[in-house]
Amino acid sequence: MGVNLAEACDMASRGLADVADPDKAVAMQAYMKTAMPFYGVPKPGRVELVRKLCREFVPDTQSEYQDLVLALWNLPHREEKYLALGVGAHHQRFHTPTSLPLFRRLIVEGAWWDLVDEVANHMVRPVVIAFPAAAWQFVDRWIDDPDMWLRRSAIICQVGAKGRTDADRLFRFCRQRAFEHEFFIRKAIGWALREYAKTDPQAVAAFAMENRSQLSGLSFREATKHITDLIG
Repeated sequence: MGVNLAEACDMASRGLADVADPDKAVAMQAYMKTAMPFYGVPKPGRVELVRKLCREFVPDTQSEYQDLVLALWNLPHREEKYLALGVGAHHQRFHTPTSLPLFRRLIVEGAWWDLVDEVANHMVRPVVIAFPAAAWQFVDRWIDDPDMWLRRSAIICQVGAKGRTDADRLFRFCRQRAFEHEFFIRKAIGWALREYAKTDPQAVAAFAMENRSQLSGLSFREATKHITDLIG
């Protein structure tokens, strides 16, 4: 019969409204620098609701998965978008190249780090790891996209991949965007390199030193934060 989208959305909205805190909503909205309304429900208060949504609304097809994620995503409050991403990340069977257009849409529409980074780290990353040939054919285009959040996502989508990181691609992406003045790109480069340094510190140190004149101070400091002993 498929997923009942109206019921899923009602459960999400009612569940958040039941534990809403107006004072926290004001603070959360200010912290995120957005006009989007909040219920005032921090992550611990959303975890069980995500679990309940995942238990009770299980998509059987790619189309149902996309419809469910987008139904929650299109609700007006920020926390409802967090629920959408939680549900999207949970259903790992749909973390395939077929879902990349959906994930791209979430990144472009999300357009802020709290939403974008969740998609890149928990939805795009599993796809580029499991299906590198097909996935990179799609994601490679992001590194030169006019949309800054897609460029950021291309850089950070391997954060946490550890030994499965495509290091050559990571270094190439960082080098390609090293000239940018945009804070979120400079920070992304530093973050992605710093995380990979936990797996291969010598490679990151070599890259950082070789490209020191091209990397911003922020990117270089972040990249070498925990490997200063390897930096000459």
